[in-house]
Amino acid sequence: MSDRGDSSGSVGIVLVSHSAELASGLRTLLEQLSAGLVPVAVAGGTEDGGLGTSYALVAAAIADADRGGGVLVLPDLGSSVLTARLVLADLERTDLCLVDAPFVEGGVAAAVQASTGADLAAVATAAREARGFAKF
Repeated sequence: MSDRGDSSGSVGIVLVSHSAELASGLRTLLEQLSAGLVPVAVAGGTEDGGLGTSYALVAAAIADADRGGGVLVLPDLGSSVLTARLVLADLERTDLCLVDAPFVEGGVAAAVQASTGADLAAVATAAREARGFAKF
């Protein structure tokens, strides 16, 4: 993730996945959809490149995505939720939001909403509402 002067104060997004490839692919999509206005960081897989989740990677991704507007944390499933909850509990910050939303659709909705300059609560709501999107 590169620093961008235009993302100062914006809501950041952290994608927590068991797979580095899945998280990185979704990050690429979100960066394109948000015209690069939204800082998106990933915590995918383990430190050694395996499948799983990592406390250290989640904590580092939160720091990477933080531009002062809060950080939305979007896990994929299972232990990624547990790992993200543990990190957020340890950080004890009120500007972090773990959201229960579909990984892809929730990420897209969050990035689009964040790119408008919306606050963390509005970005989280958009991600949660993605659960009801009809595909056809």
